[in-house]
Amino acid sequence: MSARQYFAEFLGTAFLLIGVVGSGIMAQTLSDGNIALALLANAIATGCMLYAIITTLGPVSGAHFNPAVTLAFALRGEHPWRAVAPYVLVQIAGGVIGVWASHYMFDLPILQTSGTLHRTGSHQWFSEIIATLGLLFVIFGGIRHKPDTVPALVGLYITGAYWYTSSTSFANPAVTIARGFTDTFAGIYLAHIPMFILMQIIAVFIGHLTLNWLFKPEE
Repeated sequence: MSARQYFAEFLGTAFLLIGVVGSGIMAQTLSDGNIALALLANAIATGCMLYAIITTLGPVSGAHFNPAVTLAFALRGEHPWRAVAPYVLVQIAGGVIGVWASHYMFDLPILQTSGTLHRTGSHQWFSEIIATLGLLFVIFGGIRHKPDTVPALVGLYITGAYWYTSSTSFANPAVTIARGFTDTFAGIYLAHIPMFILMQIIAVFIGHLTLNWLFKPEE
């Protein structure tokens, strides 16, 4: 793997978190306490950002921007295992930098931790399994049947999953960690992060067992 690929993963994940956190701050500021409106704005902005970064950086690094996706590709034999840890590290670093950049843009304290306490419980943990499995479903289904639609599929899926999952679809360990360092609309309490990540990883292994069979090329 090249430095250009690692930088693409870093940059793409940073822009993803700028989309998530920045739009969350703007939405909360402009919605006057209307949580539904704020969530709608947050979801649309995140979906648009995903379409943009996957389209532009996909040819460079594969546009994972997500340790769960990197692990899933490695399990399929489509990403070298020696590059998994470096990809994950630059994704996490990019996510945190994206959060800090969002804080600076909106004139907020750069260093924060989240006080958001409601992102926990078995229902939300199960939600993260569904959210992550669904993300892998559209990625690998898109690659199998119509690869050029993957950026749109991922953007549309996450936009919708913000609304139909109780956890608002983190579906990404790097995003989950980075969102622990913002006490804004998008935040998650640091102590609640490990269970979200565990559920996301469980979803990867469920997906590996089911999606490879489902989307196996015909003989």
